[in-house]
Amino acid sequence: MTEDLPELRASDADRERVAEILRDAVAEGRLAMEEFDERLDAAYKARTYGELEPLTADLPVAAAGPAPLSLRKESGAPAPWSERIVSGTEGSAVGIALLGGFQRKGRWTIGRRFTAACLMGGGEIDLREADFAGPEVVITCWAVMGGVNIVVPPGVEVDVRGLGIMGGFDSGEDGVPGDRGAPRVIVRGLALMGGVGVERKLLKAEKRRLKEERRRLADNPRKELD
Repeated sequence: MTEDLPELRASDADRERVAEILRDAVAEGRLAMEEFDERLDAAYKARTYGELEPLTADLPVAAAGPAPLSLRKESGAPAPWSERIVSGTEGSAVGIALLGGFQRKGRWTIGRRFTAACLMGGGEIDLREADFAGPEVVITCWAVMGGVNIVVPPGVEVDVRGLGIMGGFDSGEDGVPGDRGAPRVIVRGLALMGGVGVERKLLKAEKRRLKEERRRLADNPRKELD
């Protein structure tokens, strides 16, 4: 099925499924460690099914032709975007840091309109495990001699419209296309002698699993086939 949808955007769950196939392959002796590392790195960087498919094309499990994980729910996989966009709820709307800081992270719901105000302080808005009160959310940042850091998961489209005066408004993630059905995050506002940054990271659980898997494979070298 993936060959019929080469340009369809892959989800976090799709990338993790390919990673699991590769881990099984190296444990069975089908892949050398060097090749496993290369393919695993490519899997987590892949954006479409067309980029993921060649990574497992020569492995037996690929012959079954599983449907893209974005179209079905896997046990333990991240919830699909349709479940993370919870229209009709209000969600969190304000974060204030006055000579201090604030955090919004873990499982929480961001409202359609969120205002972050930081005066000589800092704020962290982590959306990797968050739910969204609508398909589009607007984060307005006011950073005066302070800063706001926004972390988004792969697949989310980001539109940065802020202004930096004697400060910075990072637009490095601006314009990156999002996954089909994923929310859109608009970041706007002003950074005066301060900064607003946007960065894209994998889910913490995925990074932890990757680190633990590499450590396990390093501690337990591949066994010789009988």
